[in-house]
Amino acid sequence: MRCGCQGRCPDCDGTAIAVSLRQPDAFEAVFARHFDVVWRYACRRAGAQVADDVASQTFVVAFDRRRTFRDGVCDARPWLLGIATNLLRRHRRTELGRLRAHAAAPVDRAWGLADDALDRASAAELAPVAAAALARLSRRDREILALLAWADLTYEEIAEALDVPVGTVRSRAHRARARIRTGGGTGCASAPATEPGKQKPGAAAPQDCGSTPAAPPAAGAPPTTGAPQTETTP
Repeated sequence: MRCGCQGRCPDCDGTAIAVSLRQPDAFEAVFARHFDVVWRYACRRAGAQVADDVASQTFVVAFDRRRTFRDGVCDARPWLLGIATNLLRRHRRTELGRLRAHAAAPVDRAWGLADDALDRASAAELAPVAAAALARLSRRDREILALLAWADLTYEEIAEALDVPVGTVRSRAHRARARIRTGGGTGCASAPATEPGKQKPGAAAPQDCGSTPAAPPAAGAPPTTGAPQTETTP
């Protein structure tokens, strides 16, 4: 397994994953770097209780499948978020119920995304009618918007995470944004267009998703609670 930086980057996930094939404890570095991102993404989609399970299970699955991590890649974030997205499909009812609850709530522009992310993902939580529109989107369209807005992935990274062509990501994102704006009837003014991956920091999180409940493991500990210490047989 080769990383994209040839080992020059101290925070290269590809290097850590390659080393973990011989020394499983090396996978702890990947967990420490990305657990918070995975947990917040899952929390924003399905709530804190589901996020606890999905984030933990994401790293168990990733550890088991680490031999399949693609050569020439340094950043494991798209790969991990793709695993988390697959796991979240088991919680579709919870996600839709969360959206419908926000659709029934008073308008609260503090919940969800900063205004500079509006054009990228239509920020469904900025208005109840938009949350209702997001709930009516197809599963794949919701996943693409969520990865754009709450995981801050680029179109190319989303294509990698979902294993679909980047053109499909672009067209679905454009169509979903249009449906949120026009079909949802939010009445919200559009923010200036923002290129995916260029979002300014500081986007507000849902009230119960502001901080992760678990800390990375100490040196020598398993990658995550309950993670296997040796390679499992598929």
